[in-house]
Amino acid sequence: MRLLLDTHVILWWLSDDETLSGEIKDLIDTESDVFVSAATIWEVGIKQALGKLAPADLPERILGCELRELVITPTHALTAARLPPLHRDPFDRMLIAQARCEGLTLVTRDEEIQKYDVMLLRA
Repeated sequence: MRLLLDTHVILWWLSDDETLSGEIKDLIDTESDVFVSAATIWEVGIKQALGKLAPADLPERILGCELRELVITPTHALTAARLPPLHRDPFDRMLIAQARCEGLTLVTRDEEIQKYDVMLLRA
């Protein structure tokens, strides 16, 4: 299974938070195609600048955990821009677009994302 992790899923996984089920943790730990989007690193950096997330090296920790990196392409940007306005968060819209364009299953608990036609795995 090819997975794209929503930001909160990565944060729960990194902190071994019990909010994330053992089944999802095992998938992240064992699947070879688990992706982190550049949008997630960007989102984490912005939230840190606003004082909403710690530690200071969190983006580097995410990059260092050996998940596959997913860059943002112009096709992803166009797809995100053309999504129906069901969800206003630009980072989540980008994850939806990337999952759709790349045939990935988006792992999330965000109820708003579930309104879109995208393959989902509820975290």
